[in-house]
Amino acid sequence: MQTEEARYDELVDRVEVLYNDGRLRGAIGLVDDSEGLEAWAAELAHLKACLLAAAGDTESAFRTLQDASDAGAWWDPSILTGDDDLAALQVRREFRQLVATSRERVADDPTPPLVELPAVPAVGVVVALHGAGQRASHAARDWAAVLDLGYALVCVESSRRMSPMYRTWPDREQAAGDIARALAAVPAELSAVPTIAAGFSAGGRAALDWALTAHPVKVAGVVVMAPALRTLPDAAAGPLSPATILVGTGDGLLEVVENAAGRLTAFGCAIERVPGLAHTFPADFGRRLRTILS
Repeated sequence: MQTEEARYDELVDRVEVLYNDGRLRGAIGLVDDSEGLEAWAAELAHLKACLLAAAGDTESAFRTLQDASDAGAWWDPSILTGDDDLAALQVRREFRQLVATSRERVADDPTPPLVELPAVPAVGVVVALHGAGQRASHAARDWAAVLDLGYALVCVESSRRMSPMYRTWPDREQAAGDIARALAAVPAELSAVPTIAAGFSAGGRAALDWALTAHPVKVAGVVVMAPALRTLPDAAAGPLSPATILVGTGDGLLEVVENAAGRLTAFGCAIERVPGLAHTFPADFGRRLRTILS
Protein backbone atom coordinates (compact mmCIF):
# COMPACT_ATOMS: atom_id res chain seq x y z
CA MET A 1 0.00 0.00 0.00
CA GLN A 2 1.38 3.41 -1.00
CA THR A 3 2.29 5.90 1.68
CA GLU A 4 0.86 9.41 1.47
CA GLU A 5 4.35 10.67 0.62
CA ALA A 6 4.65 8.21 -2.28
CA ARG A 7 1.18 9.20 -3.51
CA TYR A 8 2.14 12.87 -3.45
CA ASP A 9 5.41 12.21 -5.30
CA GLU A 10 3.56 10.22 -7.96
CA LEU A 11 0.93 12.93 -8.34
CA VAL A 12 3.57 15.63 -8.87
CA ASP A 13 5.33 13.45 -11.46
CA ARG A 14 2.08 12.91 -13.37
CA VAL A 15 1.18 16.60 -13.24
CA GLU A 16 4.64 17.51 -14.56
CA VAL A 17 4.16 15.23 -17.57
CA LEU A 18 0.78 16.78 -18.38
CA TYR A 19 2.13 20.31 -17.87
CA ASN A 20 5.02 19.69 -20.23
CA ASP A 21 2.57 18.28 -22.80
CA GLY A 22 0.35 21.37 -22.49
CA ARG A 23 -2.56 19.35 -21.06
CA LEU A 24 -3.24 21.86 -18.31
CA ARG A 25 -6.88 21.00 -17.62
CA GLY A 26 -5.96 17.35 -17.16
CA ALA A 27 -3.24 18.37 -14.73
CA ILE A 28 -5.68 20.57 -12.79
CA GLY A 29 -8.06 17.62 -12.57
CA LEU A 30 -5.35 15.46 -11.02
CA VAL A 31 -4.63 18.09 -8.37
CA ASP A 32 -8.34 18.40 -7.61
CA ASP A 33 -8.51 14.62 -7.16
CA SER A 34 -5.93 14.55 -4.35
CA GLU A 35 -8.01 13.43 -1.38
CA GLY A 36 -5.90 12.26 1.53
CA LEU A 37 -2.97 14.56 0.82
CA GLU A 38 -4.03 17.35 3.14
CA ALA A 39 -0.52 17.57 4.62
CA TRP A 40 0.57 19.01 1.26
CA ALA A 41 -2.27 21.55 1.05
CA ALA A 42 0.07 24.51 0.55
CA GLU A 43 2.16 22.74 -2.08
CA LEU A 44 -0.92 21.54 -3.98
CA ALA A 45 -2.48 25.01 -3.87
CA HIS A 46 0.67 26.52 -5.36
CA LEU A 47 0.78 23.81 -8.02
CA LYS A 48 -2.87 24.32 -8.94
CA ALA A 49 -2.50 28.10 -9.01
CA CYS A 50 0.42 27.81 -11.43
CA LEU A 51 -1.61 25.50 -13.68
CA LEU A 52 -4.64 27.79 -13.62
CA ALA A 53 -2.54 30.86 -14.37
CA ALA A 54 -0.77 29.05 -17.20
CA ALA A 55 -4.22 28.21 -18.58
CA GLY A 56 -5.15 31.91 -18.50
CA ASP A 57 -7.47 31.78 -15.49
CA THR A 58 -5.62 34.24 -13.26
CA GLU A 59 -8.64 35.00 -11.07
CA SER A 60 -9.04 31.34 -10.08
CA ALA A 61 -5.28 31.10 -9.63
CA PHE A 62 -5.30 33.95 -7.13
CA ARG A 63 -8.38 32.63 -5.35
CA THR A 64 -6.72 29.22 -4.96
CA LEU A 65 -3.72 30.80 -3.23
CA GLN A 66 -5.85 33.14 -1.13
CA ASP A 67 -8.12 30.36 0.09
CA ALA A 68 -5.11 28.27 1.06
CA SER A 69 -3.50 31.25 2.79
CA ASP A 70 -6.70 31.89 4.72
CA ALA A 71 -6.49 28.29 5.92
CA GLY A 72 -2.92 28.86 7.18
CA ALA A 73 -0.79 27.92 4.17
CA TRP A 74 2.41 29.80 3.36
CA TRP A 75 5.17 29.92 0.77
CA ASP A 76 8.59 31.49 0.68
CA PRO A 77 8.03 34.78 -1.20
CA SER A 78 10.57 33.79 -3.87
CA ILE A 79 8.38 30.99 -5.18
CA LEU A 80 5.40 33.33 -5.43
CA THR A 81 7.21 36.24 -7.03
CA GLY A 82 9.72 34.27 -9.08
CA ASP A 83 7.40 31.79 -10.79
CA ASP A 84 6.78 32.68 -14.44
CA ASP A 85 3.33 31.10 -14.35
CA LEU A 86 2.27 33.58 -11.66
CA ALA A 87 3.72 36.64 -13.40
CA ALA A 88 0.27 38.05 -14.25
CA LEU A 89 -0.61 38.17 -10.53
CA GLN A 90 2.34 40.36 -9.53
CA VAL A 91 0.57 43.66 -10.28
CA ARG A 92 -2.36 42.88 -8.00
CA ARG A 93 -2.36 44.67 -4.66
CA GLU A 94 -4.08 41.72 -2.96
CA PHE A 95 -1.42 39.36 -4.30
CA ARG A 96 1.31 41.53 -2.82
CA GLN A 97 -0.54 41.38 0.50
CA LEU A 98 -0.68 37.59 0.22
CA VAL A 99 3.09 37.55 -0.34
CA ALA A 100 3.61 39.75 2.72
CA THR A 101 1.44 37.46 4.85
CA SER A 102 3.42 34.46 3.62
CA ARG A 103 6.72 36.13 4.46
CA GLU A 104 5.63 36.48 8.09
CA ARG A 105 4.82 32.76 8.31
CA VAL A 106 8.00 31.30 6.80
CA ALA A 107 9.82 29.21 9.39
CA ASP A 108 12.77 26.82 9.37
CA ASP A 109 12.31 23.40 10.92
CA PRO A 110 15.43 21.48 12.06
CA THR A 111 14.83 17.73 12.33
CA PRO A 112 17.02 14.83 13.52
CA PRO A 113 18.78 12.73 10.89
CA LEU A 114 17.80 9.21 9.93
CA VAL A 115 20.64 6.87 10.91
CA GLU A 116 20.86 3.27 9.67
CA LEU A 117 23.66 0.86 10.54
CA PRO A 118 24.91 -2.06 8.44
CA ALA A 119 24.70 -5.64 9.68
CA VAL A 120 28.49 -5.73 10.02
CA PRO A 121 30.96 -3.30 11.64
CA ALA A 122 30.83 -0.15 9.52
CA VAL A 123 33.70 0.49 7.11
CA GLY A 124 32.55 4.07 6.56
CA VAL A 125 29.66 6.51 6.81
CA VAL A 126 27.70 7.82 3.84
CA VAL A 127 25.98 11.10 4.72
CA ALA A 128 23.21 11.62 2.16
CA LEU A 129 21.36 14.86 1.36
CA HIS A 130 17.95 14.67 -0.31
CA GLY A 131 16.85 16.56 -3.41
CA ALA A 132 14.65 19.68 -3.51
CA GLY A 133 11.11 18.94 -2.40
CA GLN A 134 12.21 15.69 -0.77
CA ARG A 135 12.93 14.60 2.77
CA ALA A 136 15.47 12.43 4.59
CA SER A 137 13.25 9.40 3.95
CA HIS A 138 13.83 9.81 0.19
CA ALA A 139 17.60 9.76 0.73
CA ALA A 140 17.25 6.67 2.92
CA ARG A 141 15.44 4.93 0.06
CA ASP A 142 17.78 6.10 -2.71
CA TRP A 143 21.10 5.39 -0.94
CA ALA A 144 20.07 2.20 0.91
CA ALA A 145 22.46 0.07 -1.16
CA VAL A 146 25.43 1.39 0.84
CA LEU A 147 24.25 -0.61 3.85
CA ASP A 148 24.95 -3.85 1.97
CA LEU A 149 28.45 -2.53 1.28
CA GLY A 150 29.14 -2.16 5.00
CA TYR A 151 28.56 1.60 5.24
CA ALA A 152 26.42 3.32 7.83
CA LEU A 153 23.87 5.66 6.26
CA VAL A 154 23.07 9.06 7.74
CA CYS A 155 20.29 10.94 5.95
CA VAL A 156 20.19 14.67 6.62
CA GLU A 157 17.00 16.70 6.25
CA SER A 158 17.27 20.36 5.30
CA SER A 159 15.85 22.76 7.86
CA ARG A 160 15.07 25.25 5.08
CA ARG A 161 11.43 25.16 4.04
CA MET A 162 10.03 26.93 0.99
CA SER A 163 6.54 25.85 2.07
CA PRO A 164 5.40 23.62 4.95
CA MET A 165 6.42 20.35 3.23
CA TYR A 166 8.98 21.54 0.67
CA ARG A 167 12.59 21.44 1.86
CA THR A 168 15.70 22.30 -0.13
CA TRP A 169 19.30 23.56 0.16
CA PRO A 170 19.56 27.14 -1.19
CA ASP A 171 22.03 28.44 1.40
CA ARG A 172 25.53 27.03 1.96
CA GLU A 173 25.85 28.15 5.58
CA GLN A 174 22.44 26.80 6.54
CA ALA A 175 23.27 23.51 4.82
CA ALA A 176 26.56 23.34 6.74
CA GLY A 177 24.65 23.89 9.98
CA ASP A 178 22.20 21.10 9.15
CA ILE A 179 25.08 18.74 8.30
CA ALA A 180 26.97 19.58 11.49
CA ARG A 181 23.85 19.02 13.59
CA ALA A 182 23.29 15.64 11.92
CA LEU A 183 26.90 14.55 12.44
CA ALA A 184 26.62 15.40 16.13
CA ALA A 185 23.86 12.76 16.36
CA VAL A 186 25.95 9.99 14.77
CA PRO A 187 26.99 7.15 17.11
CA ALA A 188 30.46 7.79 18.54
CA GLU A 189 31.89 4.52 17.21
CA LEU A 190 31.49 5.81 13.64
CA SER A 191 33.90 8.70 14.19
CA ALA A 192 36.86 6.42 13.43
CA VAL A 193 35.73 5.44 9.92
CA PRO A 194 35.80 7.55 6.71
CA THR A 195 32.89 9.86 5.90
CA ILE A 196 31.55 10.12 2.35
CA ALA A 197 29.40 13.11 1.39
CA ALA A 198 26.52 12.17 -0.90
CA GLY A 199 23.42 13.79 -2.35
CA PHE A 200 20.93 14.14 -5.17
CA SER A 201 20.08 17.26 -7.22
CA ALA A 202 20.02 20.27 -4.84
CA GLY A 203 21.35 17.92 -2.15
CA GLY A 204 24.07 16.86 -4.58
CA ARG A 205 25.13 20.47 -4.95
CA ALA A 206 25.22 20.92 -1.17
CA ALA A 207 27.15 17.66 -0.69
CA LEU A 208 29.71 18.64 -3.33
CA ASP A 209 30.12 22.09 -1.75
CA TRP A 210 30.67 20.40 1.59
CA ALA A 211 33.27 17.99 0.23
CA LEU A 212 35.19 20.61 -1.76
CA THR A 213 35.29 23.19 1.03
CA ALA A 214 35.64 20.77 4.00
CA HIS A 215 32.93 22.82 5.70
CA PRO A 216 31.61 22.04 8.27
CA VAL A 217 34.11 19.14 8.48
CA LYS A 218 36.56 17.39 6.18
CA VAL A 219 35.33 14.26 4.40
CA ALA A 220 37.19 11.40 2.73
CA GLY A 221 35.19 11.41 -0.48
CA VAL A 222 32.05 12.45 -2.32
CA VAL A 223 29.46 10.76 -4.55
CA VAL A 224 26.64 12.86 -6.00
CA MET A 225 23.81 12.15 -8.40
CA ALA A 226 22.62 14.85 -10.84
CA PRO A 227 23.91 17.83 -8.83
CA ALA A 228 22.07 21.12 -9.44
CA LEU A 229 25.32 23.06 -9.60
CA ARG A 230 25.57 26.80 -9.05
CA THR A 231 28.81 28.49 -7.98
CA LEU A 232 31.77 26.21 -7.36
CA PRO A 233 34.48 27.08 -4.83
CA ASP A 234 37.74 28.50 -6.17
CA ALA A 235 39.72 25.47 -5.06
CA ALA A 236 39.27 22.10 -3.39
CA ALA A 237 40.26 21.89 0.27
CA GLY A 238 42.10 18.62 -0.36
CA PRO A 239 42.07 15.32 -2.28
CA LEU A 240 38.90 13.26 -2.24
CA SER A 241 38.47 9.54 -2.84
CA PRO A 242 36.07 8.60 -4.21
CA ALA A 243 35.11 11.78 -6.07
CA THR A 244 32.35 10.80 -8.47
CA ILE A 245 29.56 12.76 -10.14
CA LEU A 246 26.84 10.83 -11.96
CA VAL A 247 24.39 12.47 -14.35
CA GLY A 248 22.01 11.15 -17.01
CA THR A 249 22.37 12.15 -20.64
CA GLY A 250 18.63 12.84 -20.62
CA ASP A 251 18.80 15.03 -17.51
CA GLY A 252 18.05 18.74 -17.87
CA LEU A 253 21.03 19.36 -15.57
CA LEU A 254 23.50 17.66 -17.91
CA GLU A 255 24.40 20.98 -19.55
CA VAL A 256 25.16 22.55 -16.16
CA VAL A 257 27.47 19.67 -15.26
CA GLU A 258 29.13 19.72 -18.68
CA ASN A 259 29.76 23.47 -18.41
CA ALA A 260 31.56 22.87 -15.12
CA ALA A 261 33.35 19.69 -16.25
CA GLY A 262 36.75 21.34 -16.66
CA ARG A 263 36.79 22.70 -13.13
CA LEU A 264 35.30 19.52 -11.66
CA THR A 265 37.95 17.31 -13.24
CA ALA A 266 40.61 19.77 -12.07
CA PHE A 267 39.29 19.21 -8.54
CA GLY A 268 39.83 15.48 -9.11
CA CYS A 269 36.19 14.56 -9.76
CA ALA A 270 35.23 11.87 -12.27
CA ILE A 271 32.01 12.39 -14.21
CA GLU A 272 29.93 9.34 -15.13
CA ARG A 273 27.30 10.00 -17.81
CA VAL A 274 24.45 7.50 -17.69
CA PRO A 275 22.96 6.99 -21.19
CA GLY A 276 19.33 8.02 -21.55
CA LEU A 277 18.75 8.66 -17.85
CA ALA A 278 16.53 11.61 -16.88
CA HIS A 279 16.63 13.44 -13.54
CA THR A 280 16.54 10.40 -11.31
CA PHE A 281 18.64 7.49 -10.07
CA PRO A 282 19.67 4.70 -12.46
CA ALA A 283 18.15 1.25 -11.98
CA ASP A 284 21.64 -0.17 -11.40
CA PHE A 285 22.65 2.46 -8.85
CA GLY A 286 23.51 -0.20 -6.27
CA ARG A 287 25.97 -1.84 -8.66
CA ARG A 288 27.50 1.53 -9.51
CA LEU A 289 27.91 2.34 -5.82
CA ARG A 290 29.65 -0.99 -5.26
CA THR A 291 32.19 -0.10 -7.96
CA ILE A 292 32.67 3.47 -6.70
CA LEU A 293 33.00 2.60 -3.00
CA SER A 294 35.00 -0.62 -3.30
